[in-house]
Amino acid sequence: MTTAPDPINYEPPPDHPMAELVRRVRDAMSALPAYFSSVTAIEGLQASDLFTLNTVLGATIEIQVVETLNRIRDVWDPNDDWPLHYFIRQPQTFPDVLLQSRDGADVAIGVELKGWYLLSKEAEPSFRYKVTPAACGPYDLLAVVPWHLSNVLSGTPRVRTPGVWSARHAAEHRNWYWQHGRTTTLDTAIVAPEGAAPYQKRKPNTDRPAADEGRNFGRIARTGIMNDWVTRQLEATLAGVAVREWIDFFRHQQGAPQ
Repeated sequence: MTTAPDPINYEPPPDHPMAELVRRVRDAMSALPAYFSSVTAIEGLQASDLFTLNTVLGATIEIQVVETLNRIRDVWDPNDDWPLHYFIRQPQTFPDVLLQSRDGADVAIGVELKGWYLLSKEAEPSFRYKVTPAACGPYDLLAVVPWHLSNVLSGTPRVRTPGVWSARHAAEHRNWYWQHGRTTTLDTAIVAPEGAAPYQKRKPNTDRPAADEGRNFGRIARTGIMNDWVTRQLEATLAGVAVREWIDFFRHQQGAPQ
């Protein structure tokens, strides 16, 4: 297997004008569990139906996360340095959350926000992250928000501390892994869209692999970049039981005769 250096991470230098904002947005993400609230309530599900919850509630969770970020602006803008900016969600567009001015003329940073239902049978975030690195602003973030129901089988959504990575670094790491970090006999070339740049709507912005028979390109959780964080989530407890054990239990229930 050919080896290549893993791409560098992107962080603004301490004296950069964006450094404080990026740090505080990360702090706001970490504070989400304390401030997040939802009026959505789920009742009457069979255990075998729980695996479908991310499809049903994923977008709702993301909307409520954006609402929470705007509600806690004292965390990410305590000195009122960005009084005209707020978080907006733009579904089906990368990044799907922007911290932008109210007139839309200025984008401070973007956040690609993904919900991860902790009890999903994959035991890892399963979304595909295919954006080309050139479409990421230098300080854009990829944030994965793990969530579960308050009573495991029912209740309201609760979120846990998100995993946050540089969006551009994650895209470059994905490409490095596809071309150098795995063993394959297939063509590992990746075709990037021409003219990609940050915050361009309705323009191609995804990388395309030359060969992907298993449709695995973009499965960012399988590239290793999230391994430590995912392990911590699976080892954490929910109602006194490790998340990993809940997943095993529900897998067994799903496979049991009805």
